[in-house]
Amino acid sequence: MPPADNPPPDIREMEPPVRRFWRSPTVLAGAGVAACALIWGTTWYAITLQLGRVDPIASITWRFGLAAAVMMAACLLTGRSLRLPRAAHLAAMGQGLFTFTIDYACVYWAEERVNSAVVAVLFAGLAFVNLIAFRLVLGQKAARAAWLGALLGMGGVAVLFGSELMRADMDSDAMVGLVFALVGVAGAAIGNLFAWRGQQAGAPVLPQTAWAMAYGTGFLVLYGLVAGTEWRIETTPAYLLSLAYLSILGSVVAFGLYFTIARLRGYALASYISAMTPPIAMLVSVLFEDARFGLGALAGLALVLAGQVLLIRAPRVSAA
Repeated sequence: MPPADNPPPDIREMEPPVRRFWRSPTVLAGAGVAACALIWGTTWYAITLQLGRVDPIASITWRFGLAAAVMMAACLLTGRSLRLPRAAHLAAMGQGLFTFTIDYACVYWAEERVNSAVVAVLFAGLAFVNLIAFRLVLGQKAARAAWLGALLGMGGVAVLFGSELMRADMDSDAMVGLVFALVGVAGAAIGNLFAWRGQQAGAPVLPQTAWAMAYGTGFLVLYGLVAGTEWRIETTPAYLLSLAYLSILGSVVAFGLYFTIARLRGYALASYISAMTPPIAMLVSVLFEDARFGLGALAGLALVLAGQVLLIRAPRVSAA
């Protein structure tokens, strides 16, 4: 038995520095945010392939219905039980209503009426809205670095799309689109509150998310029946491939990562993905559409990245 003043070395301290680096919470959180941003930054193109003859409500229903089925099947295949306590089911129902029904329906309706740059800037503020919502509703405090990081992200996206914002024609129809976008941001923030409630009820992240998608699909179906939505689907390769991409990567993988990051590092950091997504979308345009951006875009990107660093490094502060 070793002497009391000479304790055995910590196994973690014996790991090679490179392995410790890649296993650090900061690096893992940053990698998760980057992966989600990469996926959601490319879904914008897949969504354009969904628009046209199919009603947006129908397209969103197919997307999350398929995603819920795939995620539930994945849970069962990996030995995860889909049984949730009653409180977690109620939380999943609220999460599905606000995240997968109201939020996404409002995004589609907003982009039909207003410049997508305006929608992007508003959703870049989701991390800031989350900080306010969790402070007011749950009494959770956040470090000053987190508030500053959220503001930098919103400002960075505004700089990225400065020229588009200046050219945006804010007529009466666009104002309606602006309201839809604001409702979508609020819906996303409230959905995060319900996701947190599910976490407190003891629900594992993947079964909780799967049920939330299933409930969201059910609410979409109910709305579509009341609104007279035409339930059709295009059998073209472009529509079906985009539906598969949006359902599997854009929903199952991305939301699985998103809510995992939220539980580990907080919803402000997870929702900062909404600020990281526009720069990824712009990079896709540079690579595949020969788009060109000037120094202003680089400055905006620098602000977004600085905001992410602050949020990742900001300490979590306990509830008041």
